[in-house]
Amino acid sequence: MYNGIGLRTVRGSATNGYITKNASHVRHALSKRERKAQRDWREREKGLVEKKANVAILEHERKRKVEVKLMELRVTMEDNGYSTEEIDAKVKELREKN
Repeated sequence: MYNGIGLRTVRGSATNGYITKNASHVRHALSKRERKAQRDWREREKGLVEKKANVAILEHERKRKVEVKLMELRVTMEDNGYSTEEIDAKVKELREKN
């Protein structure tokens, strides 16, 4: 035994008692993407990086919600018996307002 590492005795271990390094465990080198991901993760954990919302995505979400409301209005007006011209005019007016 050397510095508390290894076997106390080699009897019954089927080894010669020499301590060798583990050559089967090889750490792979990190790619640029992996290093950047780790760095970004560490910064987020520290609270240093606060991402801002993407304006284009927020605008798209707002427009999508408006279109959903307009479709609901169109269905409601169709169920109430309005003509196609009246429905189109009302939807166009509300779309331009929003």
